Amino acid sequence: MTLHRLALAQFRSWARLRLDLDARPLAIFGPNGAGKTNILEAVSMLSPGRGLRQVAPADQARRGPDAGWRIRAQIGDRQVQTGAAPGQAREVLIDDKPAPQIALGRLIRVLWLTPAMDRLWTDAPEARRRFLDRITLSFAPDHAEETLAYEKAMRERNRLLRDQVGDGGWYRALESQMAQSGAAITRNRQDAIARLMQAQQGAATAFPAATLTLLPGEGAADDPDPASIADRLAAMRPREMAAGRSLSGPHRADIGAHWGPQDMPAAISSTGEQKALLISLILANARALAAERPVLLLDEVAAHLDADRRAALYDEICALPAQSLLTGTGRELFTAFGPRARYLRVTLQQGGSSADEVD
Repeated sequence: MTLHRLALAQFRSWARLRLDLDARPLAIFGPNGAGKTNILEAVSMLSPGRGLRQVAPADQARRGPDAGWRIRAQIGDRQVQTGAAPGQAREVLIDDKPAPQIALGRLIRVLWLTPAMDRLWTDAPEARRRFLDRITLSFAPDHAEETLAYEKAMRERNRLLRDQVGDGGWYRALESQMAQSGAAITRNRQDAIARLMQAQQGAATAFPAATLTLLPGEGAADDPDPASIADRLAAMRPREMAAGRSLSGPHRADIGAHWGPQDMPAAISSTGEQKALLISLILANARALAAERPVLLLDEVAAHLDADRRAALYDEICALPAQSLLTGTGRELFTAFGPRARYLRVTLQQGGSSADEVD
């Protein structure tokens, strides 16, 4: 569905903000600290989870953890509200009725790229798993439920392992849940990678196509067979009891990325090529979701691109069946858009962030 309207109240640096959105890319510019990324973060909160900054709701309130915040949006013909009252967890309303966060993933697909993700290929495997799971969630909203079920069962099993419980009967039900959910998680991830690879094929792009692989790490974390996973969990119990935690499963998975005719690993590529690979994957994700018309959030994406690649990126964004919001420190970073984009200038004043649309 299309995001038509966004309204913020007491969110981050914004006391109030109302934006009416259309099909054109929205280029948001202003000095560092003015509140540009806060707009993107607000849009990211229209999806399940903690948004692009991955923080607790209390940290998003403009006046601190003892205050609250609210985001309202019109998505298609549906009215969505999410926010957190002081000291409370985040809540979601769809057409004024309470809804789980997973319901947001069925309404709108939100993708993002932030400067913090530039370290993805050299970061710990956990960051790459989170990146892959965000992509997977965009294709399969139920992936979040499988992940939560797996993690809940694993926490209970880890407690048994730490307590040195030796009775197999206590483990079997938990391992059955881990096997079923773990297999679904792996299948979802494998399908997401396949869809990304297909979306890259034949695409006219100035960005290098990446070959992604799901790496098993320790414990065959790429196994999509529930029976095989359950057998392995049972066999691993003595070793995992000594470790006090589960060592096998999709929570140990990693992704590998290679590109170019020399099959260059992303981890040893230049900083510029690592950034280009990330942009390529996000664009492929958006292409693969063309029927859902995703929302694409690109934070400071142009800062380290030369003029030619910047122009190529904007051409690709305009060709995508997606809504795009971009941030940058200066209007000049978006010159190559020309009249194809809308421009929003953000400034920080004594009362908080302020915005005005400019030609």
